[in-house]
Amino acid sequence: MKCDSARELFTALLDQEIGLHDAMTVEAHLRDCLACQVIYQEQKMQRTALQQQLTYFQAPAELAQRIKAALPSTPATSLSVTRRPRRWLNLSAIAASFMAVVISAGFYFMQPSATERLADEVIASHVRGLITNHLTDVASSDQHTVKPWFNGKLDFSPPVRDLTTEGFPLIGGRMDYLEHRAVATLVYRHRQHLISLFIYPAQTKVIPRVSSGITQNGYHLLNWSQDGMNYWLVSDVNLVQLQNFKVLLTSTTPNK
Repeated sequence: MKCDSARELFTALLDQEIGLHDAMTVEAHLRDCLACQVIYQEQKMQRTALQQQLTYFQAPAELAQRIKAALPSTPATSLSVTRRPRRWLNLSAIAASFMAVVISAGFYFMQPSATERLADEVIASHVRGLITNHLTDVASSDQHTVKPWFNGKLDFSPPVRDLTTEGFPLIGGRMDYLEHRAVATLVYRHRQHLISLFIYPAQTKVIPRVSSGITQNGYHLLNWSQDGMNYWLVSDVNLVQLQNFKVLLTSTTPNK
């Protein structure tokens, strides 16, 4: 499938209004096309933002009375004729109300969680760096060069670790934007794979927790909190290797 054809189906895929064969074809194309991955993730984020910002209006209580007053009065006919249909009308109204509740509940549970929305942002930022070839704002393998570069640009000092001897050389760092704030992104390499590490302060002092990982569109993600900081790792590297990298990050003493 070509890019133009795949992009025409992105909206239908997001709205789950696409056949199984077409969905599988588009998803297969997304796994191999970084440019389409960026566009798809941006459309997904825009769709989520619109759903969150839609305005809903509550009908005033007197509206029902006004509608009822505007309807023509019921002709005086035999009660035996009107009561039976009215019962069926009541049952139909109850059934319609029940279906509305079911549909509303379905839309509610289909909404992505906060973690899923943030994972989309992390992937989009990682892929955008690959597509635009703007991996770093400061390119250096020296942690004592990368760490000071963030001074004055962030309201926190990100820990920077040198893991070259462990097989994960530091490439550099850049500024990014996640969760409505500026964050630090450190870029590492493992063989031919690039790894992005996003760092920003946690809202509260969080006990380090183990993340089971998230996989989306061929990218693996890990997230955890430690020493008052939130961390997100994303890469197409093997998940086991990414988890090993996380162990190194959490067990290595950062530079001062």
